[in-house]
Amino acid sequence: MSDQEARRVALVLGTSAGGVGRHVRMLAERLAGDGRQVVVAGPPATEEAFDFTGAGARFAAVPIAERPRPLADLGAVLRLRTALRGAQAVHAHGLRAGAFAVLALAGTRRRGRRTGRRSGRHGARLVVTLHNAVTAGGMTGAIYGVLERIVARGADRVLVVSPDLGDRMRARGARRIDAAVVPAPPLTPPARSPEDVRRELAERVAGFTGDRPVVLTIARLAQQKGLETLLDAAAGPYAAAPLFVVAGEGPLRGEIQQRVDAERLPVLLYGWAATAELLQVADVLLVPSRWEGQPLNVQEALKAGTPIISTRVGGIPDLVGDAAVLVPEGNAAAMRGELDRLLGDQGLRKALAEASAVRGRELPGEAEALRSVLRAYAGTDVDG
Repeated sequence: MSDQEARRVALVLGTSAGGVGRHVRMLAERLAGDGRQVVVAGPPATEEAFDFTGAGARFAAVPIAERPRPLADLGAVLRLRTALRGAQAVHAHGLRAGAFAVLALAGTRRRGRRTGRRSGRHGARLVVTLHNAVTAGGMTGAIYGVLERIVARGADRVLVVSPDLGDRMRARGARRIDAAVVPAPPLTPPARSPEDVRRELAERVAGFTGDRPVVLTIARLAQQKGLETLLDAAAGPYAAAPLFVVAGEGPLRGEIQQRVDAERLPVLLYGWAATAELLQVADVLLVPSRWEGQPLNVQEALKAGTPIISTRVGGIPDLVGDAAVLVPEGNAAAMRGELDRLLGDQGLRKALAEASAVRGRELPGEAEALRSVLRAYAGTDVDG
């Protein structure tokens, strides 16, 4: 099946409030703009957040929840089966969405006799992009391991946002694995000036002054983001007395705020914010995550020319190249040492900012992402 034959495309996603939803929205708009019939299947909240119909797609409500719920999941698979009817290419985003798509398409596809590969003549091609790694253990981790095997054995192609995800899926039996292209959208012009943002910080944080450095972290307040390491590092001491601004919301907010208050840490839980506004005043973007793929906030920081200190995890090293300082995951002492060195050396910050901006200009954009998925839908080499 050539990319010209894949005129009917279905995009599937689960619960998302951030990067995955934005990526699917971009693909829906690009595919629809190219004359393809696009249906997006996912939880109703994703349509409210990302307006897939406004991107030119038809939306089908399928309640793919964030965590396993056996009876509800069975109903979601049946709904998804209906939503995918007639699609020539199905592109699922995330492990649960990918597993649901495999199950929904079961019995509707068969392999070609000679090649053993599925083609348009034998039903829809299934492409699954894995945006995140499984970091949970115990029973939850075991369940996700089963889902990985379902995706590995049922998808025609698996696209991964980091090399370690590729290794994991290869071990699970995936037949074809390629690198995913998940670009950040262009930075929107900030609505406020740097002076306005700093004025707001001064209103919210006692003792914040105009010359005090800002260490910015943009993250969902959840286990994967390694925020306990950030709090350990924030305790200092630092010669420059930085303010750590954490932009985001999530289930750990109460727990994190309690520790910030108890230990009187120089940390402000800012809430959700326009990334471009906070990047204006950030002396460094700090990424303490346990794992990341191709995080949009890191791409945005590169495009903005912001110095970056990050844990050496997942797809981060390949994403940043030589344009960031990398530290071991979970090592608060190393993180604190690099922060203190960077904040105390204006020349180093300038050099790192310049390297960041250069790397930002090298990042692939939306056009490259579209070409990549069309090759995956067609069954040709993603990088060829």
